[in-house]
Amino acid sequence: MRSNFLLALFFIAFQLSAQKKYPQDAFRSPLDIPLVLAGTFGELRSNHFHSGMDIKTQQREGLPVFAIGDGTVTRIKVSLWGYGKALYVAHPNGYTSVYAHLQKFGPEIEEYVKKVQYQKQSYEVEMFPDYGELKVNKGNTIAYSGNTGGSAGPHLHFEIRNSVNSKPTNPLLYGYEVRDATDPTLLGLYGYPLSENALINQSAKKIQLNYTRQSDGSFLADKVIASGTIGFGINTFDRLDMAANKNGVYAIKQSVNGRTYSEFDFETFSFGETRYINTLIDYAHFYDHRQRIQKCFKEPYNHLSIYKSLYNDGKIKVEEGMSYNVELLISDLEGNTTKLIIPIEGKREEEKIAKDDMTTENFVVATKPNNFDLGAAKVYFPASTFYEDFFINLEKGNDTITIHNNSIAAHRNFTISFDPSKYSAEDRKQLFIAHLDSKMRPSYSKTYKRDGSFTTRTRTLGTYTLVKDSVAPQIGPKNFKEKQWLSNYNYLSLSISDDLSGIDSYSATLNGKWILMEYEPKTNTITYDFDDNVTDETECELKVTVTDNVGNSTTYTSTFFRK
Repeated sequence: MRSNFLLALFFIAFQLSAQKKYPQDAFRSPLDIPLVLAGTFGELRSNHFHSGMDIKTQQREGLPVFAIGDGTVTRIKVSLWGYGKALYVAHPNGYTSVYAHLQKFGPEIEEYVKKVQYQKQSYEVEMFPDYGELKVNKGNTIAYSGNTGGSAGPHLHFEIRNSVNSKPTNPLLYGYEVRDATDPTLLGLYGYPLSENALINQSAKKIQLNYTRQSDGSFLADKVIASGTIGFGINTFDRLDMAANKNGVYAIKQSVNGRTYSEFDFETFSFGETRYINTLIDYAHFYDHRQRIQKCFKEPYNHLSIYKSLYNDGKIKVEEGMSYNVELLISDLEGNTTKLIIPIEGKREEEKIAKDDMTTENFVVATKPNNFDLGAAKVYFPASTFYEDFFINLEKGNDTITIHNNSIAAHRNFTISFDPSKYSAEDRKQLFIAHLDSKMRPSYSKTYKRDGSFTTRTRTLGTYTLVKDSVAPQIGPKNFKEKQWLSNYNYLSLSISDDLSGIDSYSATLNGKWILMEYEPKTNTITYDFDDNVTDETECELKVTVTDNVGNSTTYTSTFFRK
């Protein structure tokens, strides 16, 4: 009972100290609905940490999005992927709020954006208005929620950043109330032999460990018999009230015999370090099982700044004849906790599970550049492409090469160069470098054609080949027919698609004048808003041209009438 009381006091003190660092009453909510989250700050995503919180919008689009405080718009970006339509507002107190995946902007900002889009004749634009040019007041409707960009469903991605260094901080530290009375969930515990002759339960390689729930709600692992230097990793998530989403936990603390060995939390991080998430998780395990194990020890190539405390990088040196009591404390920002106790006995046992033999003919030294000639293509890894040295599996083929597999994370882009000289000049125009998935399905990898070679830069390992695309994109009307009267229509919609290399560009004109067609790749749809008033003629000739990534083009024309 006393220990639970002290634990509660600790988290109350922690929350109070966090609140002192961030203003609690300066900002209002960006939405006028209860805050229910689909994603939390610092959540583990592919190759990055989630830099804000995803607010559910009741499965709807078009909800008013409000400025959380007085400020000025400093950046507006419209892109097909990523944040989609995004708005950045700088506030006088040194913070910047970010609103992403928007359906559209507020009237004044929308007018500003469309003017630039028509000037540049491009849907994708990025603008940096002069400071004070687009002022907003707290509570102004600055946008409407949507599903643009890399969004998997309607929601508002919301961030608060430091205006000086652009570091995102956890929005829940600013006084926003989100109901959360649920302890984090523990899904799995893993032990890692780290030193040369280390063993855990007679295993020289990673091993899953068993645990059971105790009467007080904590977990107790089966006794671990170990020797050498070891570490632990856990698979865990948090669930907030009123949502079924598996969100990220806020903090993980590891103590050994009462001493803190490692502690990290998701108060803040920098965008420059976010790809080092691949050193925090067991990347190979993620590749094999699609589960993210968070290591409670810090690898030497891990440059994350999220650690609050480290002793011996969180690694436990187990000596024979000694006993150790490891405590893992998993917590969310509301102070809900899950505790796991791991008893360790230091004892050298016979090895029964050996490390996998990963030896191949080729070896990569991470700190040095590495070149490999695979016949059909050459591969160049700049220094620090990878986090650590390893034996790399390389396979040659007549037209296809295989570069290891995606169980290894690449931190930087590397270069693949194919020799297309055996193909005719005409065929080369329609060739591109493709990455093949596990079912040998090709996907376009941006291909540069120059100096008699085809080159691509990528972070994805796996199988690559040259693929020919001779089929032009397809275009078709969605909400109108040829010679139709469209006087009561608000918008014009068409579908565009390409079956292989993918769409590179598109353009549209109405009676010879360029029109803005908003492109939604998730639905293969382009849309023109008649409110743009590009022409006032009754008879309208529409012309749409779509080009794929190897230069195949299709042009669609249609006539309609409108008063």
